Amino acid sequence: MDRSMINNLTKEIDELKYQLEEIEQRELNKSININGLPQLNDEEQVQAIKDVAQELNIEIDNSDICVSAVTLFNIESNTKAPPTIRLSNGYEIPAIGLGTSRAKENDCEQAVKDAIDAGYRHIDSAYSYGNEKEVGNGVRAKIDEGVIEREDMFITTKLWNTFHDPADVPLAFQKSFDNLNLTYIDLYLLHWPMAYGKINKDRSNTPPTDIEDVVIRPFFDNGTYAAAEIDYLDTWRAMEKLMESGKIRSIGISNFNSQQIDRLLSVATIKPVVNQVECHPNFNQHKLIKFCAARNITVTAYSPLGQPNNSDAVSLAINDPKIAEIAAAHNKLPNQVVLRYTYQNGAVVIPKSTHKDRIRSNIDIFDFELSQVEMEFIDGLNTNSRLVAFNHTIRDENYPFGIEF
Repeated sequence: MDRSMINNLTKEIDELKYQLEEIEQRELNKSININGLPQLNDEEQVQAIKDVAQELNIEIDNSDICVSAVTLFNIESNTKAPPTIRLSNGYEIPAIGLGTSRAKENDCEQAVKDAIDAGYRHIDSAYSYGNEKEVGNGVRAKIDEGVIEREDMFITTKLWNTFHDPADVPLAFQKSFDNLNLTYIDLYLLHWPMAYGKINKDRSNTPPTDIEDVVIRPFFDNGTYAAAEIDYLDTWRAMEKLMESGKIRSIGISNFNSQQIDRLLSVATIKPVVNQVECHPNFNQHKLIKFCAARNITVTAYSPLGQPNNSDAVSLAINDPKIAEIAAAHNKLPNQVVLRYTYQNGAVVIPKSTHKDRIRSNIDIFDFELSQVEMEFIDGLNTNSRLVAFNHTIRDENYPFGIEF
């Protein structure tokens, strides 16, 4: 058999491997046709197909191989959905999700589509990201294609700081709900414990009458910002009332420290199921993860790769030569080792990317395990250095980063 023919065939089947990964469980046993391959009337060529399929852990027999329009697969996909973590209220959250911070317009929508095709079933968004509509568009497009159903997806969004007034909470939520347009929201988070004042976008003294009229980041040229004295406990009570609408399955918090969590738990009638915080090997949050676990709160890790595109990223774990060695030992990449580390520490990870190849790479962390020695080495890379310090609010009484954890 011509070697080039085998090589071409191998490439075709490798592409099919990715296509198979995009097939949902309910579409198993759906045949995939390969067009444009040479006539397969040679026993050696048939065996070559079987050999390549075996390397991909795909079982086929002669009945699966036709002579012309070759139907190689009439089988089940080997792709497994990412594992899930059971929340305190019984719902399941996928252990990995797509982060969308700073992902805008078409980039965001396409990233959501690519993520779903790659096997993601968890998308993280926020009103302040300005991309809820794009997230919703991407998810609905895949529903319309038959790739997923709404119930397959876990969608998170967040209440922004300018809407902590209890009277504003239902209005802000409804805006996010309408933006996403996905029937219900799986998880609604209180984005930060600090509250901002409301300033009209036209900078007039007229109070905003609509959520969209509010300046999201009310910062001034002198470095100050418009603060508001609103207790996050009052905001939380308003979020609890939202649960009565049936439009939210779970509520939680983000960027809360241990003292703020205990204060909230002391009055909450509905306890937060998640605390979403910055977490990566250089800021591993061991103490906060343990603290939250003891209170049955799941930690979701944002910036789990450490924001490698930052200009000072040279000190990040993902760039450490030893991480590259660990990755090579597992036939993996450094990003996969870094994400696996935080996952093994007990947190959900939500890496952000708008690049299709990176999105696919980031989810491929569930077929290997870091050893205790490897985990201990990565533990040693912790410097307790935050990338997201929110320093402009450091004088706010509810600033969360003034204590150890």
